[in-house]
Amino acid sequence: MRALPKPFLNVDAGELPDEPDELYGLAHVVNVACGGHAGDDASMARVVAFCKRFGTRVGAHPSYPDREGFGRRATTMTPEALEAAVASQCRALAAHASVAYVKLHGALYHAASGDLGVARAALRGANAALGAPTVVTVIGPAEGATREAARELGLGYAREGFADRGVRDGALVPRGEPGALIDDPAKAAARARELAASVDTICVHGDGPNALAIARAVRRALDALDAPEARG
Repeated sequence: MRALPKPFLNVDAGELPDEPDELYGLAHVVNVACGGHAGDDASMARVVAFCKRFGTRVGAHPSYPDREGFGRRATTMTPEALEAAVASQCRALAAHASVAYVKLHGALYHAASGDLGVARAALRGANAALGAPTVVTVIGPAEGATREAARELGLGYAREGFADRGVRDGALVPRGEPGALIDDPAKAAARARELAASVDTICVHGDGPNALAIARAVRRALDALDAPEARG
């Protein structure tokens, strides 16, 4: 399998029953919901089958066990319980595919970025389920505790930016506030080009408004950056 471009496109998916198959082909890596906030055995099998058809790499997208809140509610768990929950979700996905990437979802993504104890527990769980002989690559914020925990555990790390999310004062605009979501494909592609020099991967959310059109536009922008003439 050929090396991924830099930056590569990752798409959070397996969360909605009506996701278009093309979305999985546009991504270089699909982060598959594996039961914590969304997804079940049938949805994981479906997404993985299309990823195999398209030659797309599979990543795990574990979360706090919070289907009612879609994994976006702050949750308090002991390190042991969190490690076990993440490991269980990752093992469920690994039953369907070789999984070399992990990206925490929602509230867990943000909590881990700011709390080394949370990050360690979550990534220990993922590595227990997915590592050896695979070296797991974590997709996460450019800086913060998630990156530090990945280094401690000897995991790969891909710094992430978001094409379909607004930024204010260097942080993502909270969901529900004006400007939080970018639903214009041209603006998302422009955002991807702005981010390209400072990140390893760019995300498009599969459950976002206009997700397919945005993924198409962002993939075209990244392919253009990766073209030989663009690289000089």
